[in-house]
Amino acid sequence: MNVGDRHFRTIWVNEDGWGVDIIDQRWLPHEFRVETLRDVKATATAIRDMWVRGAPLIGVTAAYGMALAMRADPSDTALDATWERLHATRPTAINLKWALDGMRSFLRPLPEAERAAAAYRRAGELADEDVELNRGIGRNGLAVIREIAGRKKPGEPVNILTHCNAGWLATVDYGTATSPIYLAGEENIPVHVYVDETRPRNQGAQLTAWEMAGHGVPHTLIVDNAGGHLMQRGAIDMVIVGTDRTTANGDVCNKIGTYLKALAAHDNGVPFYVALPSPTIDWTISDGLRDVPIEERADEEVSLVWGRDADGEVRQVRISPEATPAANPAFDVTPARLVTGLITERGIAAASTDGLKALFPEKVAAA
Repeated sequence: MNVGDRHFRTIWVNEDGWGVDIIDQRWLPHEFRVETLRDVKATATAIRDMWVRGAPLIGVTAAYGMALAMRADPSDTALDATWERLHATRPTAINLKWALDGMRSFLRPLPEAERAAAAYRRAGELADEDVELNRGIGRNGLAVIREIAGRKKPGEPVNILTHCNAGWLATVDYGTATSPIYLAGEENIPVHVYVDETRPRNQGAQLTAWEMAGHGVPHTLIVDNAGGHLMQRGAIDMVIVGTDRTTANGDVCNKIGTYLKALAAHDNGVPFYVALPSPTIDWTISDGLRDVPIEERADEEVSLVWGRDADGEVRQVRISPEATPAANPAFDVTPARLVTGLITERGIAAASTDGLKALFPEKVAAA
């Protein structure tokens, strides 16, 4: 996608041929910064501290982290140590393990002298594959937007509610939940996006809103608790969110607060869709509440917020008493029964074991 008049992906190889450049998302929307990762330590920090975030992008970043590791030390010991170090950074997003497993299996049989070059090549392929997966999600999700638009008055927008950021910043390009929205714009289908702020890290306010503004998508920022109110008044035509892990039976683990949006949508008859590439499906589990590990992050993310002050300085301020502790579960699980459909690169699946089997029979057989 474009930033100004220049196309960017969220991650790419530096012009030196080996460093890995990322958009450092901590500074958005106030500053656009590019950071260069040059070792595994920096890669782990970038994932853990959310310089990069979003399940697909985390996976690709980890793949490039493996390439950086092989450049420094292509031994089996380093291969396994890198897997362990990067896997420990973010426990919920299954794409991280998927990418690390794939890279290790790909590199293990190769001679050590060939591993670094092969790792960079394979990481680049995973990045390209992610872009194509997201384009497929966009095409399939566009059909839903197009159908809703067909029932509206001429010129009346399709009103879409999002939660967190499942845009191109969460992937390599296009995004998952935003890909259908961007394609709708290319077809001149009028849309309007209600952007949840998404406390505590405000990915909606800081990232999704920045994306929408940059691409000229009509949008309105709302506080997290306004979604149900808007649904009660018929102001929302559909909800579309991303996911960090989807179980084999269609349970969805996404940013904290997603479950409440799904409950409100169910109560008001609003379609609730989840957009995801197939690597986000965890075929090994079928009970999201029981089996998906929920990341607990630092309480400072709840107690402190970043913003730009009246003098134009980006600074952090406290919003709660210093003596007050805070809990910070980063994700929640939305049961499959509340999900209207899972928008994947192969089509839209019912949020059920049978629905996923129909689209991905080979995955089920392998599992």
